[in-house]
Amino acid sequence: MSLGEALIAFTLAAGLLTLTPGLDTALVLRTAAVEGPRRAALAALGVVLGCLAWGAAVALGVGALLAASQTAFTILKWLGAAYLLWLGVNLILKPRDRFEAEAATLAPPATGLTWMRRGLLTNLLNPKVGVFYVSFLPQFTPEDVSAGPFMFLLAAIHGVMGLAWFALLIAATQPIAGALRKAAVVRWLDRITGGVFVAFGLRLALDRR
Repeated sequence: MSLGEALIAFTLAAGLLTLTPGLDTALVLRTAAVEGPRRAALAALGVVLGCLAWGAAVALGVGALLAASQTAFTILKWLGAAYLLWLGVNLILKPRDRFEAEAATLAPPATGLTWMRRGLLTNLLNPKVGVFYVSFLPQFTPEDVSAGPFMFLLAAIHGVMGLAWFALLIAATQPIAGALRKAAVVRWLDRITGGVFVAFGLRLALDRR
């Protein structure tokens, strides 16, 4: 795909994934509801910094692999496709009924920076973020660009989208929190996201690059 097509496709896919409730969403919602918007904003910033750290690690490692070895690309392609298909099928067949904001509850912090550290560690200590980036980012990297910098750019785009979504969550904590606690909403978000994962997994498996 062309550079423009890659950016558009990634933005659409990442936008949908950003809206899907997870631990990061729970953390920001809980902090906004219990501890106020300023502290929630710091937690959100920490989460995004964690995404950028994972993105940098994946861009450096995966970018070097893709540039050096066609065999490495092929192995990564099949592992990534299998992971995305597995994840997608599970979301379609076994969607959640709810996500628990209480799962993100930690001990009360002592300083303002602790909220940022809370968000950062929530992301950095979740290896699924790294596995997901390894599986997802290479799909949107055109052949004629430098893989490492481009994948970090994609991670940065994802981070900006995350900041926008968290700002919306913080601004409208009660209405959005209520919607995300409805079983039907959570189930359909999981199913739609699962369909996206399956589609991109198949696309990755069929890629002949």
